[in-house]
Amino acid sequence: MKKKILASVLASVMVLSMVGCGTDAAAQKEAETATTTETTEETTEDANQTYNVGVIQLVQHPALDTATEGFSDALKEKLGDQVEINVQNASGDTATCATIANSFVSDNVDLIMANATPAMQASSTATNSIPIVATSITDYGTALGIKDWEGTTGINVTGTSDLAPLDGQAEMLNELFPDAKEVGIIYCSGEDNSLYQANQITTYLEEYGYNVTAYTFSDSADVATVVQTACGESDVLYVPTDNVAASCAETINNVALTAGVPIIAGEEGICKGCGIATLSISYYDIGYAAGLMAYEILVNGQDPATYEIQYATDFTKEYNPVIAEELGIELPDDYVAIEMEEEAE
Repeated sequence: MKKKILASVLASVMVLSMVGCGTDAAAQKEAETATTTETTEETTEDANQTYNVGVIQLVQHPALDTATEGFSDALKEKLGDQVEINVQNASGDTATCATIANSFVSDNVDLIMANATPAMQASSTATNSIPIVATSITDYGTALGIKDWEGTTGINVTGTSDLAPLDGQAEMLNELFPDAKEVGIIYCSGEDNSLYQANQITTYLEEYGYNVTAYTFSDSADVATVVQTACGESDVLYVPTDNVAASCAETINNVALTAGVPIIAGEEGICKGCGIATLSISYYDIGYAAGLMAYEILVNGQDPATYEIQYATDFTKEYNPVIAEELGIELPDDYVAIEMEEEAE
C-alpha cells in the first residue's frame, strides 16, 4: 500500500515536470526536493541498496550532452549515493554503441540509459531483460519498428521523446521566409528518426506551397558536399534533429553562411551552430524526466513495457543573433536570442 501511495505521488511529480519544463525549472526542482523529503520514510527499505546505471550516449554534441546531464541530475537528486552512473560515449559509431551495450549487459547493470536512437537500438538488441530508459528519440515506433504505435513499447524499453512540433517548425519557416520557393531538407540517411521528421515536415511545407527537396549524407565525410549542393538549389534549408548534423554544425554553417542561405533548425544545439531560428524543446528537461522514469523503474518497480513514452509540452521560439546579423535578417519580437559563447581572443 505504501508503494502505491508513493507511486501516485511520484506520478504527479512526473506530470508536473513535463508540463512545466523550460518555464519554471526552479519551482519544479523545489517541488521535487519537497516530494523526496516527504517520502523518505516510505523508501527506507531500500536505503542500503546501490543501483548501477550504464549510460550510452551516441556522440558528443550540446543536445545529447545536456540530456545526459539532466538524466544524471534527476537520479542523483532522487538516490544520492545509492546510484552509480557509468557514462560511455560511442563517438558517433553504431558498432561502438553495441560494444558498450554488451559490456553493460555483461556487468549486469540495473538499468541502461540510451541517449539517441542508435544507442537505444543497440541496447534493445543486447538485452530483453535489463530495463532501458531512452531519451533524445523522436519517434519510438519508427526507431523500434513497431507497427500500430500506441505509446508503449511492450518490451523492456521506455523513455522520453525529443519530438518538436513539426507543423510549428514549418509555420516558423513560412513566417520568416514567406517569399521563398525552394526548401532543402538536409539529414543523415542512416538515422531513421531524421527520415521520419523529413517526411512529416515535407507534408506541412508543401501545404504552404514550397517545393521541397531532400539532400542526404551517409556520414560526416560528405556533409560539406551535400550542403553545398543544397545551397545551390534552395532558398532556405531545414535541418531536423539529427545527430550527424548536430556534430557537423560548424561545417554546415561554413557552407550555408558563405552562400547566404538561412537554416531553420530542429533544435537549439543545431541552431546555435548553423541555424537562424528554431522552435525547440529543452534537452535538459527531457533528460531529467527520463531520470525520474528510471527512478520509478528501479525503486518502485514500474514496468518499462507498459510505461508510456513522455513528451515535452513546452517549446520556445529562439534565434541565433550572430547568424541573423550576418544575414541581415530581423526576427520578430517573440523570438528569444540564444545565448552564444564569447569567442576566445
